Parts: sequence; structure tokens; C-alpha cells
Amino acid sequence: MLPLTSFRLLNVFICVFWLTITTGFAQTKAEKIDALVRQYVANRQFNGAILVADKGKVIIKKGYGMANMEWNIANTSTTKFRLGSVTKQFTAMLIMQLVEQGKLKLNGKVTTYLPDYPKATGDNITIHHLLTHTSGIPNYTNFPKFFETTARNPYTPEVFVKEFSSLPLEFTPGSTFSYSNSGYFLLGVIIEKVTGKSYADVLQENILTPLELKDTGYDLFSPIISKRATGYEKRSSGYVNAPYLDMSIPYAAGSMYSTVEDLNRWSQALSGDKLLSDSLKTIMFTPFLSNYAYGWGVAKTKVGQLRDSLLVIEHGGGINGFNTLISRMPDDKQLVVLLNNTGSAPLEAIRKNILSILHGQAVEPPKKSIADLLRKSVLSESIEQSRQKFTVWRGGKAYNLDESEMNSVGYELLRDGKTTEALTVFTLNAESFPASYNVYDSRGEAYMKAGDKVAAIKDYKKSVDINPRNANGFAKLKELGEKVEAPKEPTVSVDAATLDSYVGTYQLAPTFSIVITKDGSKLFGQATGQPKFELFAESKTKFYLKVVDAQITFTSNAKGDVEQLILHQNGKDMPGKRVH
Repeated sequence: MLPLTSFRLLNVFICVFWLTITTGFAQTKAEKIDALVRQYVANRQFNGAILVADKGKVIIKKGYGMANMEWNIANTSTTKFRLGSVTKQFTAMLIMQLVEQGKLKLNGKVTTYLPDYPKATGDNITIHHLLTHTSGIPNYTNFPKFFETTARNPYTPEVFVKEFSSLPLEFTPGSTFSYSNSGYFLLGVIIEKVTGKSYADVLQENILTPLELKDTGYDLFSPIISKRATGYEKRSSGYVNAPYLDMSIPYAAGSMYSTVEDLNRWSQALSGDKLLSDSLKTIMFTPFLSNYAYGWGVAKTKVGQLRDSLLVIEHGGGINGFNTLISRMPDDKQLVVLLNNTGSAPLEAIRKNILSILHGQAVEPPKKSIADLLRKSVLSESIEQSRQKFTVWRGGKAYNLDESEMNSVGYELLRDGKTTEALTVFTLNAESFPASYNVYDSRGEAYMKAGDKVAAIKDYKKSVDINPRNANGFAKLKELGEKVEAPKEPTVSVDAATLDSYVGTYQLAPTFSIVITKDGSKLFGQATGQPKFELFAESKTKFYLKVVDAQITFTSNAKGDVEQLILHQNGKDMPGKRVH
């Protein structure tokens, strides 16, 4: 399975430094943001450029670290970064413009615009499904050894579509959210077919030229692009150049570059009607499943102790050597743009802290990444020394342990042929997050590479036991010679009276609750700031979601009254007391 797709204060000076950040009235918001980002830079957690606007005005735009480490060229607010999946919002805008021109329909089928696309699937997939990641088309970046082989070769859009067009759908279109680069790649092909022009040309003519986004474009390896940042990845000794990726592969799903300043102009244009009418913009920014609209995530988030949640419209991106985030808070005319060229920066945490500063709330000091420290340790010290240090770090309040970061380091080591070191990281991750199916799935892959078939089978069995819908686990077990079949979706019937007993409000945190409702014979849940989702019964008390990998268990007291639910997600069990 691919690694999951968004820190210690050392001395008294730093403590005082942070006290100044959180309480110093003399500091402006811009100065506080700068101090915050500098600490992430010191922790090797950010290297790039930022722009923050408040009440419609830019209060800080600045570069940090190096755009090119070989030549010591610094990042600035005009440095051009690869955007990765931030490209999707531009693709969505191009689609909506074609809808407004009457050249496309949101409920139009793929085969209407691409007659050669397989009818068995294309007749059932609409433009809306592609825009909302609900098409069921398998995500090509999840294909085995995709980044090691396929991603390095050039393709034309028409040829690359064949890599996934003939595959069966993973679910009925419209029923489930599953992030798929394949869907947005296909949107690019549809744009070219409908307009008779290349995706890059349509992008230039319909968005970049009208908005005078002169530092934004479709990135290719060969052209000389001034002020283009180089992409790097962290290693124990520093940084290395990111692996090569042919930019014909991400295409309409992730091949653009831009600057923080151009993205500010883009964000401002989204508030007007120069690109699209208000009625279609309303549709574009209305979330469907899992808070995803058309090329944007749309949800409300809590900021510190503020009473009201903040509406955030945002999208992140990740591509070899880069990760990016653009967050728009339209109610307060705020914007946060974070572009990083060393990969895997904690951009969501940085954005969260910046919003806290903008709204006068306390900042959470950046914590050092245990995964980052462990990467260095396993490559230079014994397994026992690494384990001892890991135990100390895990018990320290100034360090952060993240399952997905650990998983990424494990895969990085595995790709570099450091199988023993990778197994050490995967094992510590499994010991830290024993309820997560993914940690066993990942370690199983490492055991396979190490030639330990018995251990691999044991881990994959553990993985599918925790998550019976882990298709990759069942596929690997078959590959290992085990006679197993993925279970069919359970068809457990729960009586109406039992379903009625679950209806209510369950509080998991002071600002986060799940409301359970019933409609006919179906049970639904709605988390704070999120759309309603259907719950499917695994047993009389346990239900699962199709929109995300999560389960809910209802528990009763000795009298038989339902008193709480437990949300099982990302390897964690989060209880919620019934309050209504």
C-alpha cells in the first residue's frame, strides 16, 4: 500500500521566544507569522514561500530557505513552485466555463464527449462524478510501482487514459468519495476534445491571460522557466534532489506551477465574476461527499476558542519534491498560501497556527517530528539505540508522533534498499498505532521485500482483520499463496426499534459532535461542519461508512440505554457521550 494521501523546545531562549509570539502585544500579525514560520524552518519543516492576506490586504509575502540549494539561490515571493493537486481547482474552473458556454453538462456522460471511452463504465460516469472524486475510476498513482516506472515516461493524454479506462470501477459512481487523479486527468482530456485545443492552451487563454497570471503555467521539464524552484526531499544528512517525474503524467490533475503572488491574484478573481457567473460559482463551491466540491475542499473549522467556526475553502497538493496549500476564508477576506519545495511540510499545522494569529488566538509551538529524527537514527545507530531514543521522544511533550509521517519514512527507506531500517520504522509504527490496519499492511510489504513470507502473511491477515475492506491486503495474501476472498459488503438487517434507539447527538469534543438521524430504514450521521453520511450495518451495534474508512460502534449501559458511540478512524477510538 502506498504511504498515507493532508519537536522539542531546546532551551529557555526558545521558550521566551514563544511567549513573545503568543503574548507580545507590540508584535504585528505579520511579525508573529514570520516568527512562527522561522521556527518551522529551524525544525526543517518548511522551505518555501508564504503569502497571507487579512481583510483583503496582503500583510506578509516572503520566501524562506533555498529555491536552489546547489547555487544557494533563495526562495522569494516570486519563486515558481510546482503546485501538484492545487492544479485541480484550475481544471474545475475550465470545466465550469465550458458548462457556462453550453459545451458541457455537469450530468453529461463521459462517453458523450469521449465516444471511444469504454461504454461499460463511461456510460455511468458524469462530469459531476469526475469533479467530486466519486466516479469509482481507480487512482492511477496507486498502481503498483507507478512512481518507479510509469511516472518517468512521457505519454500523450489519449494514450495514458488507456492505463486506467479499461479497469473496472471500484464502486457505483456517485455513491462514495475516493480521491482519484484519474478523474481529473480524464477531465483534461475532455477539455481538449471539446475545445480542439491542448489543455495548456485552454488554461492560458481562459484563465492565465485574462487574469494576467504571468508567473503561472503548465510545467514541463525542457523549457527554461525563470525563477523555477528545484524540488528536494529530506534525508538524514540533509536533502537530495526529488525523483524525476514526467509532467505529462500529472497533467490536468497536477502539472501547474505558480507563485504565492499569482495565487493571491487567482484568489481575488474567484471573488469576482470575471471568470464565471455567481450562479455557477455557487455550484462549484458546494461540497458533495466528504466536504469536497469541484476542485476544492469546503468545510468549517474551529480556530482556538472562537465561538463560531470559520468557513475554509482550500486544497493541498503534493508532487515529487513539493507540497502546497491554498486556503481561502471568504467571510473574513483572508488567504493563506504555502508553497514548499522540500516535500512533506506540515502545511495544515502551519495554516492552523496562522489562522490563530489572525484571530488573536494562542499558537501551538511547532513540535519536532519523531519520524524525521528516527530517519537519522536508524541510518547511523543500532536498532536498540533507535528504539531507546524513540521511547524518549514519544514521551516528550515537545515531539510529535504522526502515523503517516512514520509510514512515509518507512517507504522512503524501503525504496532506498534499506529494508532492515524500514522494518524498524514500520514496527515502531505498528507498536504505536496497533489499531491501524495500514501499519500492518505497510510492514507486510516490507516483509515481502525482505523475503519473509511467513511474517508478511501474518501482517496482511492482521490488516484485513482490522479492516475487512482493505482490498490491497486480500490481493497481497493471494499473491503470497493464501486462499482468501475479500468479504462481500455485509447485508446485516437491524430492526427499526434498535435504529431508533441510536438517534441523538453524541459529543466527541467540546466543539465536535456527531448527530445520528434515521430516515425510513436507513441510519445517517452528520459530524460538525460536515455533510450527512449513511451508516451501513456490520452488526446490530457496529456500522461503517463508505465515504471514508471509518466505523461507528454504539454502546449501552446496564439498563440497555444507548449512552455513547465510538468513532473508529485512523487507528484511533474516539468515544462520544450522548448529550441529547
